[in-house]
Amino acid sequence: MTDALGITAATYGVLMAISPLLQIRRMLERRSSADVSLGYLWVIEIGFGLWIAYGISLPNLAIVIPNGVALTVGLATILVARHFRAQGDSG
Repeated sequence: MTDALGITAATYGVLMAISPLLQIRRMLERRSSADVSLGYLWVIEIGFGLWIAYGISLPNLAIVIPNGVALTVGLATILVARHFRAQGDSG
């Protein structure tokens, strides 16, 4: 039962981790990152990094994998937002 719950949670965690792709899509459509908080994104990126370190210390892939995906997608979101801000985005 515990293994099944871990697999289910990790799978859903990966789905949650890729959800910022929706924000990236919105920024690309609007050509703007004005409605995106970079501060918020950095706070959660630090959290993902801490969870990855914790998962590695256990070792527990059900923690490491979803947070690794989330960290990667989050960094991509930050890069896209910064790109539009560098182009004179009002955000």
